[in-house]
Amino acid sequence: MSIPRLLDHVVIAGPDLDALVAWFAERTGVTAAPGGAHPTGTANALVALTIDGARGPQYVELIGPDPDRADEALPSTFGIDGLTAPAVRTYAVHPDDIDATVVGARRRGYDPGDVHDLSRRKPDGELLEWRLTRGENRRLDVPFLIDWGTTTQPGLSGIPAIELVSFERVEPDPAPLRATLDALGLGDGAARVVEGGSAGFRLTLRPALGEVVVL
Repeated sequence: MSIPRLLDHVVIAGPDLDALVAWFAERTGVTAAPGGAHPTGTANALVALTIDGARGPQYVELIGPDPDRADEALPSTFGIDGLTAPAVRTYAVHPDDIDATVVGARRRGYDPGDVHDLSRRKPDGELLEWRLTRGENRRLDVPFLIDWGTTTQPGLSGIPAIELVSFERVEPDPAPLRATLDALGLGDGAARVVEGGSAGFRLTLRPALGEVVVL
């Protein structure tokens, strides 16, 4: 099993949120629950992840343009404005101390960006707040850091769930990315980097009554 020890959530993005939710449901048989809108012009839908039968705290975030956004242009978050189809884009990890992790990473030669506050409202109006790294031109092959504080992590809420079998990063030349992840200082908390023909993430899921699905 290859699952990052500190995994918080996997981000799958697309240029249309409704189409993205339908795409995920067609492949897995699981329909994501509406999450809410962000101030960045995006909105999401969520599916909890189970590992060895236990739920969370991990989940899949399906993210796309907020249908009710004021600006008709596609948001740039996770490169949504450059997508023509759904794609596994990146992932978040939850270190024990987000501020200390940033300091340590910078000392070792990798800057994950400053820690910022972010929030969204759930469909029922509840405000969720968290802190995360949002560096300019943030690399998508490297996880961003997140801290939920007193907010309940979404993977622990009563949303639909699917089993996480493995999550890896594929690279033609794994060495440079492995060096960056070492500088980030997460150890086995980050996704395992494996050698392969083309760069990208490999997310393997198992529906309750279905075959293993690789996204």
